[in-house]
Amino acid sequence: MKYLTERIKHEAVALGFIAIGFSSPRRPVFIEKFTSWLAGHKNADMAWLEKNLFIRKNPWLLLPGCTTIISLAYPYPSVKPFTADGLTVSRYTCPDQDDYHKRLKKLCKEVVNVLKSYDSGCLTRICIDSAPLLERSIAYSSGIGFIGKNNMLIIPGAGSYFYLAEIFTSIPLEFEPAQEMDSQCGSCTRCLDACPTGALEGPFSIDASRCLSYLTIEYKGQIGPEEGKVMGDCFFGCDRCQEACPFNSQDNKTETILPSSHEILNMQEDEFTERFGKTALKRAGLEKIKGNIMALGAALRLHSGP
Repeated sequence: MKYLTERIKHEAVALGFIAIGFSSPRRPVFIEKFTSWLAGHKNADMAWLEKNLFIRKNPWLLLPGCTTIISLAYPYPSVKPFTADGLTVSRYTCPDQDDYHKRLKKLCKEVVNVLKSYDSGCLTRICIDSAPLLERSIAYSSGIGFIGKNNMLIIPGAGSYFYLAEIFTSIPLEFEPAQEMDSQCGSCTRCLDACPTGALEGPFSIDASRCLSYLTIEYKGQIGPEEGKVMGDCFFGCDRCQEACPFNSQDNKTETILPSSHEILNMQEDEFTERFGKTALKRAGLEKIKGNIMALGAALRLHSGP
């Protein structure tokens, strides 16, 4: 069985994954911290996080007969996407590519094919940021990284610019139990200092209602110029705490792959769907994105004066 584990590792690396780890399905190590966070109403209006708690506590329920969870990390592109007039969106969005859920699922299916080649009747389930699952906790238990003070999973040598995916399988893969990594943040507080809204209330603590990623994507209302004042040039998501992290590359390359903010503000729904309907930008939708740009623009005008 050891050779199958090695085959999976080899295939994952060939597909571009930067880290792979294995764990047995068990109660996530950070589940109490998560439930305490929910009890403190730190999840803003993301009520969906409160659902299926029993499954979050018992992840093996996502696949009857599961014996092994494979955790995989896939890197974001190295460049940050900009509009033609200098605004930007979070790195993970890749607005010139299909949504990462689709891209990663396709890659994970290639890994599943390795499992199927060993046992065509094995059970598998691919999870990519959608199932009721504490992904970072499970990946941490697989030994691929540690949790930073900004609550991100950090892989030494690779940083935190990556997506996570999990493959649940009924095949009892052979692997050495992972050594969970202690935090390597030390006394560094760069991420906390960089948070423009104070959403990072302290090490390993976040108030989602104040986080720009939440406000510009998940929040159902429209944000105003007060929030716009701290958005910088980013109208979708926020990478500030990651950009400040010394574990991430400080080579901030950019690429103009978005139309200008003026073009976006004048887009119709059919145009938006045609250009961004298969991308991560679809989650917020055109009207939300327009509101974000207007809030940012209003703040810039207030800042520059009449």
